Amino acid sequence: MAVRPALGNWLLTLVLTAAMIVAAMPTINVVVRRQALGTTFTEIPLVVALYLLPPLSVVLAYTVATLLVQLRRKLLPAKLWFNVALAAAATGLATMVYTGLVHTVLPHQAVGVGPSTWSFLLAAIATHALVGFVAVVAVISVVQGWQAGRELIRAVPPILLTVMINLAVGILIIICLKSTPWALLLFAGLAVAFALVYDTYTQFVRQHRTLAEMYELTKVITESGPEGNLIDALLGRIRSLMQAESATLWLPAQGRHPEVLLTAQEGKSGLLDSTPSPAALREAALARQETMAVGQRLGGDPELRGALVPTSLKDVIVVPLRSGKAVIGTLEVANRLGDTNFFRSVDVTVFETVAAHAAVALENSRLVDRLRHDAYHDGLTKLPNRRRILGALAEAARIRAPGEVVALLLFDVDRLRQVNESLGHAAGDRVLVEVADRLRGCTPSAALVGRVGGDEFLVTLRLESVEAAVELAGQLREQIRDEMAFDALTLDVDTAVGVVVHPDHGSDAATLLQRVDVAATVAKSVPGSVQLYSPALESRSLRRLGLAGDLRRAFDSGELEVFYQPKVTLRDRRLVGVECLARWEHPTQGTVTPEDFVAVAEHTGQLDRLTEFVLREGLRRSRDWALGGHSLAVAVNLSARTLIDAHFPDRVRELLDEHGVPAQLLTLEITEAGVLDGTDRPIPTLRRLRDLGVRLSVDDFGTGNSSLAHLRRLPVNEVKVDRSFVQGMATDPGDLAIVNAVVTLSQQFGLTVVAEGVESELTLELLLDIGCEIGQGFLFSRPLPYERLEAWFGAQADPESISNSELPRLRVVP
Repeated sequence: MAVRPALGNWLLTLVLTAAMIVAAMPTINVVVRRQALGTTFTEIPLVVALYLLPPLSVVLAYTVATLLVQLRRKLLPAKLWFNVALAAAATGLATMVYTGLVHTVLPHQAVGVGPSTWSFLLAAIATHALVGFVAVVAVISVVQGWQAGRELIRAVPPILLTVMINLAVGILIIICLKSTPWALLLFAGLAVAFALVYDTYTQFVRQHRTLAEMYELTKVITESGPEGNLIDALLGRIRSLMQAESATLWLPAQGRHPEVLLTAQEGKSGLLDSTPSPAALREAALARQETMAVGQRLGGDPELRGALVPTSLKDVIVVPLRSGKAVIGTLEVANRLGDTNFFRSVDVTVFETVAAHAAVALENSRLVDRLRHDAYHDGLTKLPNRRRILGALAEAARIRAPGEVVALLLFDVDRLRQVNESLGHAAGDRVLVEVADRLRGCTPSAALVGRVGGDEFLVTLRLESVEAAVELAGQLREQIRDEMAFDALTLDVDTAVGVVVHPDHGSDAATLLQRVDVAATVAKSVPGSVQLYSPALESRSLRRLGLAGDLRRAFDSGELEVFYQPKVTLRDRRLVGVECLARWEHPTQGTVTPEDFVAVAEHTGQLDRLTEFVLREGLRRSRDWALGGHSLAVAVNLSARTLIDAHFPDRVRELLDEHGVPAQLLTLEITEAGVLDGTDRPIPTLRRLRDLGVRLSVDDFGTGNSSLAHLRRLPVNEVKVDRSFVQGMATDPGDLAIVNAVVTLSQQFGLTVVAEGVESELTLELLLDIGCEIGQGFLFSRPLPYERLEAWFGAQADPESISNSELPRLRVVP
């Protein structure tokens, strides 16, 4: 075989280069994720070039043709030069294979057009296709992951079929050219006919595919609406139908409906709350109430096209969504998949049809969503309600990860009933809304905050331990505690908090909710406390429930008894009065704590009877002591609820008259929270009691949020410092400073100070040093029944028998 020159006939080279360019124009695209693999007819002129031209001319012609085609398609520089380099490399290898086979098999023979030449060309074209395909798969696998490359490999069969057809056509052209060059006219006619048929076929396929996708879209709208996942399914279908990189739904805020901006992005699961397209396009479509189509093939407003320049988008279609005559939002698609693919005018028409269906479905869906939202949310605070919290709690318990707990915190707002009764329910609603806002603002972002009714709020979230749940409950309680201003009135917001965790305290949502309610109820007995659930609390709750019927019987059978704890002057240790305390010895359950049976009395409507029982017993004993020559004052504890009873002062007067006890010998003790509840409601009752001559005392002072300055407007005579401060005086300088301040300021206001919980001589000496006048505690005596109190009287040391250098001492009666 004669050796061919490196470069062949220039005219023939130019003709084949032009043929390669023309053959590359009608591209059959195989779309894989965000990439489009283009299959063209360039193998046909390449086969002819391999047979007719020298190797260098073949490589030059194919490379130049590829460069011109890629420039026309306006690819990014990286893709453009990758494709050009790949074309040169693949063509070079193909020519090497073809030339090598020819020189090896037919070293001294002329190259004909028989089967041996077909096999040479097949090997060359196969090499060309294989090199190009492997390079594209490798790049896509590196850029988008091995899954994208694996999906691309599935496109091998149709590509191989196209290559084989192109090879066959090219060999036919070579055979015809060997016979007569006029055969090119026949092939040119066939090419035009094929182009027309192919165009008609592609239009038919596109229309068929569009109809199928529209049917599927309508089916999705029908099936997904009631399930609540309409938007997810809708955007996914629209993105697939339009072969777009992204599909976005935008519904601006309107009335009760919040703004919605969701995007289905190619290659990303779920919906995103952002979109790559500029907001100016959506706003223009909404304002002009017309479709905004912007892109290389779509044209559009030059200003809006300029908005695409900073982005990586080549085309965007934005269609307004209509509900009647009003526009409720926009639907958009961006970036036709494939660098060489673009949206066209026919796509705008299809997309407008899709948007019309979507608008109706979305409007109906929003109505359904609003009904569903209202069913699972509190109308006042807009927080999730009990039903929603239970569902979320059950779901969280099912998917709890090892090493974590699902915490449930119940916040019970203090004194909401008093606010409703004194200021009206509108003020109470404002309190609840404010508490809801504070909880929303200070809870972790992963927490779910809800209102379960009345004055109770729930917070549920995942934490690492039970201790973390208790710590968080305390932190949240402190963060939401603050003054709340209502016109001229200022209230202190406080809560009692119950805490339970899954799985320690229950395996299902209903059990956890019941037990956190038990914990919160116990927490309410100590204002502002945080209580972790334990089985003992539930036993106590059940015990209280059982005591409700027994309490009424206890009044009738005489099981209730009044004990008396002496009040003593600290300096000379003289008895000045006693505090009357109810006690209940249950025949089967033993001693019932006052905290338990007082709570039962409050919830069963027997509180008035309990209060009158203690008052009557105390006044009777005071009368007996007066007749015996010992005039002693008696003190009786009152519940905060008693102070709202307008008839209570009249009943006190009747009892004083009945027993013939002077009013000044009766002291009524009210807890700090009961006197200072943030309203003026207790003041009329307190003033009427004061007008009777009864002394009024603030019990457990220091445990609430008030100050002595608040007491100046109340008709009280006495302050009792809580035992927690008194007992800590000897070891805690802070407690000593608090007691000192209370004594000093109380004396300035003309109030008597009683120290509770005096249990040691050191505490007594410290109280004397700061000027406290009266005390009570185990150092002097425990609460005693009447008979033992008489014995205590007899056990007192005779002060006259003690020298002047010693203080009179009272013996401790256990």
